Amino acid sequence: MRVHESEVLQTNTVVVHGDGGVLIIDAGILADEMGGIADELRRGGEAVLAGFSTHPHWDHLLWHAELGTAPRFGTARCAAFIEARLADAEWRGAVAGMISVDIVDRVSLDDTFGRVMGLPADATVVPWAGPRVRVIEHQAHAPGHAALLIEDSGVLVAGDMLSDALIPMLNVMAPDPIGDYLDALDLIEASAAGATVIIPGHGAVGTGDELQRRIALDRAYLIALRDGRDVLDPRLGPSVKPGWEWVGDLHAAQRERFSRTD
Repeated sequence: MRVHESEVLQTNTVVVHGDGGVLIIDAGILADEMGGIADELRRGGEAVLAGFSTHPHWDHLLWHAELGTAPRFGTARCAAFIEARLADAEWRGAVAGMISVDIVDRVSLDDTFGRVMGLPADATVVPWAGPRVRVIEHQAHAPGHAALLIEDSGVLVAGDMLSDALIPMLNVMAPDPIGDYLDALDLIEASAAGATVIIPGHGAVGTGDELQRRIALDRAYLIALRDGRDVLDPRLGPSVKPGWEWVGDLHAAQRERFSRTD
């Protein structure tokens, strides 16, 4: 297994190796970065057997023609969400509007974008010829979000959760965003208790007891936010990582929208 970190928001692409090729999880951000991954695989004689998008946000739906035409999977809800977006003839403009102007010209919004095949609703593993990868579906952050547990190596690929730099980002369209997120943390804690490596969608890879620490940190943030209490979190305030100062603005917006006022 290898992790490729993008220059954009420490976005992590995970390459899982099997006997006949690789599974690529959340292929990346910038076209040249994905092209570099394709070159590396080609030099190593490794084919791309499958892809997986952990959730239907634009930065997790990208692909590169040089990675080939292997099937790309997501949960049924994830695939349905992006299929509805792609049905809009103006989808490219809408997605481009979500991307920072300083990188939008380096992001490939071509016909490979979002071409995700939904797994059956009861699927529990990624269908590919490699190590068993368990699908842990929940509704935190985005519809049909999935964490993936690479069982034989104890690696949890968390999607946009459990970051050392990014606070929980709530799905503003959900009826109960905080409840969904707390439920997801409970599910991940129960389903991936033996994981010794945690790979977030954005941020540093964690090892050892970092999974439990990050679950506890996210849970404490959410409960304080829900209850309208002051949030004491190392991802906010003076200890914030350089380049992540905007997370404070995200927190302020979530506090205004979701904190109890009664």
